[in-house]
Amino acid sequence: MKQAFLNQSISFIMKNQDKYTEEDKEKLLYGLEGLYLTITKAIIFIIICIGIDFLKEFLICLAIFNILRYPAFGFHANNSLTCLITSGILLIGCPYLCLHVEISFLVKTIILSCSFIIFLLCAPADTVKRPLTNKKKRKMRKIASIIVLLSYGFIMYIFPNLTGYILPGIIIETLLISPIPYWIFKQPYQNYKKVDLNRNV
Repeated sequence: MKQAFLNQSISFIMKNQDKYTEEDKEKLLYGLEGLYLTITKAIIFIIICIGIDFLKEFLICLAIFNILRYPAFGFHANNSLTCLITSGILLIGCPYLCLHVEISFLVKTIILSCSFIIFLLCAPADTVKRPLTNKKKRKMRKIASIIVLLSYGFIMYIFPNLTGYILPGIIIETLLISPIPYWIFKQPYQNYKKVDLNRNV
């Protein structure tokens, strides 16, 4: 089904535009695949959350997470099934847990402090398909992601009742920019370094 969607979309676009190069086609395929996976995952997750009466909370947590993920990037799974399973566990399981257990001031502070260190060291984390080769943009994304992280921390301390909505996004994104998921799923890490090295060879 996914391949049919991609093939039909590419055929339609190529019919109406003959100036695409092979590189443009690859970028387009990457974008279309991401769009397809996002839509199908969203439908499945919404159905699950409706079933467990968790839809409103899920959508709020998802929005908070995506705001942080946009500048920080992070791990992407190798295939659709792995993506679906890991995303489901993280994006539904983590918020559900955080909203149903009491999170103390100390635990919140420890998580935020660890996240801050990891963001300083690891953000933004790229992928092999999208290496962040522009040094200036990497620096800007690091600054932006840390600003968002600290803003979230500030909000959690001022409005403790929002902790269960904000903390899952911080935990998930901290994990995704760290080397851990790259190591588990045997994906290369800090891909921009390999691109820079190849350019200098």
